[in-house]
Amino acid sequence: MARVRVGRVGEQIKKELSQIIQGELKDPRIGFMTVTGVEVTNDLSLARVYLSVMGTEEEKAATLKALSVGSGYIRSELGKRIRLRKIPELQFKFDASIDYGSHIDQLLYKLNKEGNTNV
Repeated sequence: MARVRVGRVGEQIKKELSQIIQGELKDPRIGFMTVTGVEVTNDLSLARVYLSVMGTEEEKAATLKALSVGSGYIRSELGKRIRLRKIPELQFKFDASIDYGSHIDQLLYKLNKEGNTNV
């Protein structure tokens, strides 16, 4: 029962975070990004927020820093939108799965292209 609730809370946090970051956070350091997932601990004290950020490594680092600095504002906005006794601490992390998938896709494309030229 508790896992179901934690999962629902995580999905709700993901939805609200996407709206807050995209629409209300006015920090120029935040580049084009997507919230790809949220993992919430069983006691709802910590939420790991996974992000996919487009851009260079410097732009990614600047986005992560801006979100960390703005986490107080983000948590207060979450508190207005989600009814929980305590809003979880937010821990922002990069989700490398999209970059990894893109890399694999490029490798497969190259292999397929090389395979067609040898025929």
